[in-house]
Amino acid sequence: MSPGDLKPVKIGLREKKKKKTRLTLQQHALRLFKEQGYQATTIEQIAEASEISPSTFFRYFATKEALVLEDDYDPVLIRAFQRQSPELTPIQAFRAAIREGFDEISEEEKAALQERIRLTMSVPELRAASLLHTNDTLMIFTEILSERLGIPKQDFKIMTLSGSILGAVMAVQQYCLDNEDAYFITKVDEALAMLEEGLSLE
Repeated sequence: MSPGDLKPVKIGLREKKKKKTRLTLQQHALRLFKEQGYQATTIEQIAEASEISPSTFFRYFATKEALVLEDDYDPVLIRAFQRQSPELTPIQAFRAAIREGFDEISEEEKAALQERIRLTMSVPELRAASLLHTNDTLMIFTEILSERLGIPKQDFKIMTLSGSILGAVMAVQQYCLDNEDAYFITKVDEALAMLEEGLSLE
């Protein structure tokens, strides 16, 4: 699905239930990962803790890695970005979209996101797997910027701006691993503000 295909939608009961089950699986998995380690935790253990069968687990996540790396936030943030005033610069629009988008999720989901980021950056196989998604994320950034600015997504400036934004987000992920008290969403906003100002180090 491309960003242009996204329209405001009302989440039905079935989707709400699916979202709740995915969050429940992630919460139990994160607890088990913390207690016994990522490698030592099995899908069977996660399923049992979540009171579902292993076969049901695979309806929600294809792999254990996917349970950590995947979430439902991209469509939320894309819609929030598309709603921003055309008077805002692209980076200002991204900052506003992140604030608005994450206002829509619960504190439990925010805590789970923070923990999943920490886990992704600290477990080598998860970190390697996350890098495979980097190009997809770059293409999402490029497409929504292209739509907003009316510039072809193959344009060098659009690609460079997309890469700069993605690089800032990746830098924050590493920063949050090294600084456990840092709040990911707040630091992304700060990083984008620095990017907007020309990355002055003074």
